[in-house]
Amino acid sequence: QVHVVESGGGLVQAGGSLNLSCTASDHTFTDVPMGWFRKAPGKEREFVAAISWSGGSTYYANSVKGRFTISRDNAKNTVSLQMRSLKPEDTAVYYCATAAGPTYYSGRENEYEYWGQGTQVTVSS
Repeated sequence: QVHVVESGGGLVQAGGSLNLSCTASDHTFTDVPMGWFRKAPGKEREFVAAISWSGGSTYYANSVKGRFTISRDNAKNTVSLQMRSLKPEDTAVYYCATAAGPTYYSGRENEYEYWGQGTQVTVSS
């Protein structure tokens, strides 16, 4: 069982920034792509960003492109999501997950295997 843990959420004003981190317990972490998703109240969970195992390829939802940056440090088993110019509509629980499918970049949840418990991000207007 792989344990995935997110951290870094909190309350921030619109226009502000937050940096989320995700760690995974498995030593094969460096072999798999990773993704971030979010679930806002009353909405379905949606894809935010994904990164290849090497970090050489990144993918973003249109709603966050240009504002969020996903990165990884395989030496530390960590994936980060840097969020800038935050908007109230970014308010959600953010989840990190390990990818298991070959088309993880599509953002489909069934391409992801292990999920964290999530971290709350609240953006006030």
